Amino acid sequence: MLDLDHVLAEAEKAKAAGATRYCMGAAWRNPKDRDMAKLVAMVEGVKALGLETCMTLGMLTATQASTLADAGLDYYNHNLDTSESYYPAVVSTRTYGDRLETLELVREAGMKVCAGGIVGMGERVADRLDMLVTLANLPTPPESVPINMLIPIPGTPLADAPPIRPFDFVRTVALARIMMPTSEVRLSAGRSEMSDELQALCFFAGANSIFVGEVLLTADNPGDDHDLALLRELGLTSVTSAGHD
Repeated sequence: MLDLDHVLAEAEKAKAAGATRYCMGAAWRNPKDRDMAKLVAMVEGVKALGLETCMTLGMLTATQASTLADAGLDYYNHNLDTSESYYPAVVSTRTYGDRLETLELVREAGMKVCAGGIVGMGERVADRLDMLVTLANLPTPPESVPINMLIPIPGTPLADAPPIRPFDFVRTVALARIMMPTSEVRLSAGRSEMSDELQALCFFAGANSIFVGEVLLTADNPGDDHDLALLRELGLTSVTSAGHD
């Protein structure tokens, strides 16, 4: 786990670049209780900088969810990844029910939910639709819906997965916007593989948020300068530039 000073320094950089929310992630199945004090300190430290906070740590217990909520964590990210029927083909470390249970615990603890999925894993169009239907029909739809495009990593089981067609990706974004009109629809992982034109279509189809930073957990991401240049080219204004909190 990164030390607190490093996390806060990176959060300050993100704020200076125009970010309004800072997401901290760990590639865990679930956090251990021994990790919680450090995680709480990170949440409190980032909040003190005036940023919204988000974490993605895997599955949570009710006690862990309450601890993070009490520390002031605003959002918890836990993606469904795909449809319930296709899920066993891509994930074996936890069940679909485990994911839904974590989302329920997050909501019960009083945090906002960030939940979306990954497309381009060999799933059918029907699987993308089923995933969005599940998200939209949660008791309260997620406040944030990240749509990730798979970045194939050599040596992994999905290294040779057929890429999703660009227009199909745009359609997925558009459906997320239509089905969850009050949610933030976020362009997430995979933007490093997208052309500016594809990202532009996604914005005009309903995406209204992006993850910024050079790395998203394990994958590259476009740099801040490129993102700002693209937004200017499209005539789009960030929330901070528009003068909002």
